[in-house]
Formats: sequence, C-alpha cells, structure tokens
Amino acid sequence: MVFHSAGFLFVFLPLCLILYGIIPGSRGKNLLLALASLLFYACGGLAQVPVLLLSALWNYAFGLLLARGGERRKLWLALGVAGNLGLLCVCKYLNFFFGALGLPAPLPGLALPPGISFFTFHGVSYLADIHRGKGGAARRFGTAFLYLAFFPRLLAGPIVRWQDAEDQLAHHPAAAEDLSAGLRRFVRGMAKKLLLSEGAAAVANAVYALSPAALGSALAWCGALAYCLQIFFDFSGYSDMAIGLGRCFGFRFPENFNYPYVSGTVSEFWRRWHMTLNRWFVDYLYIPRGGSRRGKRITVRNKLIVFFFTGLWHGAGWTFILWGLWHGALVALEGLWEERLNAWRERTLPRVILHVYTLLAVMLGFVMFRAESPAQGFAMLGRMFAFASAGTAGRIAAGTILTPARIAALLAGILFSLPAAPALEKRAAARLGPAGTELAGDALALLGLFVCVLAMSAGGFSPFIYQQF
Repeated sequence: MVFHSAGFLFVFLPLCLILYGIIPGSRGKNLLLALASLLFYACGGLAQVPVLLLSALWNYAFGLLLARGGERRKLWLALGVAGNLGLLCVCKYLNFFFGALGLPAPLPGLALPPGISFFTFHGVSYLADIHRGKGGAARRFGTAFLYLAFFPRLLAGPIVRWQDAEDQLAHHPAAAEDLSAGLRRFVRGMAKKLLLSEGAAAVANAVYALSPAALGSALAWCGALAYCLQIFFDFSGYSDMAIGLGRCFGFRFPENFNYPYVSGTVSEFWRRWHMTLNRWFVDYLYIPRGGSRRGKRITVRNKLIVFFFTGLWHGAGWTFILWGLWHGALVALEGLWEERLNAWRERTLPRVILHVYTLLAVMLGFVMFRAESPAQGFAMLGRMFAFASAGTAGRIAAGTILTPARIAALLAGILFSLPAAPALEKRAAARLGPAGTELAGDALALLGLFVCVLAMSAGGFSPFIYQQF
C-alpha cells in the first residue's frame, strides 16, 4: 500500500482517523496505530511481516536488558546493535557481497523487505539512546513496535531518534488544528509526488533508456537535471506526507528537507538534504569515532567513513558506494578549506560560483546514483561532457522526450525547488491575516487534492524512490 493509492486515501486513512478519534487514552490509541501499521506493512506482502516483527521483538528484548543496568550493559548494546545490522546485511547486502567476490549468491531471489533500512536505524537509535540514558525502555511491546513501524514513516522516514519519540508515544493528543494542518501538509506532499516528481521522472527515465549513441550532450544534461528534480520532489513529497500524517495523529516529526538546491557548498547541501539521516550518522557514527575533535586527518577519515556507509545504506550496489564516496571526498575537502570558503561566501561573485559548483557536484553525483551500473553512469557523464550532438537520431529522441507538458513540468519543478512557496505564503499571510490564510490554505489543499485524484485516475505511478531502501 502506498500513500497515493485509492485504498489508502479513501479507506485506510479515513478509518484510522475515525477510530483514533473514538478510542480513548494514549494506550488504546497506540494499540490502534500499532495494528494499523502492521496491516499497512502486510498489504505490501505478508512474506515480509516476520522480518519486521523479528526486528521489533529483538529491540524490545534488548531494550529491557539495557534498562536493567549492570555490568553487561555494553555487551547487551553490542549484541543488540549487531542483531539489527546483521538482519540488514543478510536481507540487503549478503548477495551483493558474494557477487563482489565472484561467488554465487547464497540467497538468490531474496526479496528486500520494504523500509528495512529505516526501521533498522530506528532500532539502533532505540538501543543506543537507552544505553546513553537519553530514554527509557518501552514497557510494552506495542510501544516499541509503534516506534519502529509507525506507518507514516515506516517505508521512507523521516528517521526519528528514540530520545525525541519517547514522550510523544506516551502522550500525543491531536487537536482539530493538528488534523487540518496535517492534511494540508499531506496534500502538498502528494502534489509534489504526483505532479512534479512524476513529470520529471518521465524525462529522466526516457533519457536513461537511450543508448549512448542516441544521446546528445544537451539531452544528457536535461536527463540529469530531470532526475535531480525527480528525486527531490519524490523524497521530499514522501516526507511531507509522512510529517502531515504524523501531525494528524498528534505526532511531530522532524523536518527532512530545507530547499537543498539553494546550498552554497556540498556540506551545506547535506545540512538541508535528508536531514534526519545526516543527524543519525553524526550522532551514532561520526561523533562516537571522534568526529572533528582529533585533528584534520582523523576528521577526513571519519567523513569518508560516514559517506561510504551513507552510500551503502542507500543500496547494495557500486553506484551508491561511488556516489557516497564522491560526496565524502567533497565534504572532507570543504572541511579543510572551511575558512576560505566562509570568506568567499561573504562576496557576491564567489558566492555565485560556489552555488554553481554545488549544483554541478550534486547533479554529477545523482547521475551515478540513478545509473543501473557504474558503466552506465560513466557513459552518461561522458555524453554530458562530450558537448556533441547525437545527430538525427538524437534530435528525434529529444523531440519525442521533451514534449511541451514535460518541459512545463521541469520549469515548475525548478521554480518550486527554490523557496518560492514560503515567500508567497508570507506575503499572503501579511495581506489576509491568520484567519484568511487558514481559509486560503484549506481551499488550496482541496483544490490540490482534486487535481491529484484526477492525476491518479489517469494512470499508474512509480513507487517512491526511497521506499526501496
């Protein structure tokens, strides 16, 4: 089941909201949400449910062991985290590692449980925060399960640390304004996915399907740009929908995106892109390894390690590893030149140059991220920098791919990837006042929902990109 499906929009979500409003007390509401999350996950395939339940039981049991204290707390933490990572490695990386060694896959045909990277990282956060004294162990299994598997963020985040979720799980009343604000945020995310991401995806998919011989440089750059817009609106759209759904049930999830394409450095990009994953790696990998406190060499090493695992976390493939190392190398170099970069950002022309550099670096990285193999990624990069036409075949392909509707979608994507919407909202609030702004927001949400339903009825859509991770 996905958020932008008729079953979710018109059956699952309304029933959850109605029952949530009827059932009294946080304990009853949590039980409802836990059962709803289990049903939501089961709709994607019953065969994957045991993996999710195993993860929840494992973390619940080791959380109780950690809460007892004693001399074995470090041992329980090590075993608990090892179990989480071991499950992730078996399900996601085992066949890849054997293939990299030239050996046959030990588990051919193994299906990747949806969202396993996300609920595994929630499990590690749960155990680590209990060990650090930043949260207590859940007394009831249902509470631990709901933390790991709450359906709005189960498949693609945002990643919520246990220290931030514990109090909300104990008490999360949802007022009428929470429901209204949550539904508006949900519709905004759905519009990003169905209207902006899918329009860009049509261009990106068509470009990547071409052979290098039929791919001119201009069309290759268009394909790279289209994928940057596709993945941004796909993932930030999911995050908006998850944050909105959480708000409907009284939960406040952290923001996951803050207009990353306005960044002036790659380091800043990562403070704006998938922010909860960045914070997770900082809290549970970068700082425990010394962070930036042990000299420049150790700092560079730690950043490369973090981004290597960031790439590997995204998928079992060399393209993801190369993408992660690319970002790691750039972030490490920027750290070494931090003072000079800060000085440049105070001046107009160098600031513009830094912005162009960042967009180029991010775009080139996403070319490899999107590619099916390193060979395809390098071939795409080669065509981008060949600055050559593909001749008649290339012109025909460009005319077929870049239809007026798709060009309009790309232009709209460029506009809304910038902070245009907040500026318009601020201006509208100054003119309409709080009540008028609320009414206008509800009207736009209804209109957006109507347009999205029309888009849904027109045909199928691709699943969320990060759902596969």
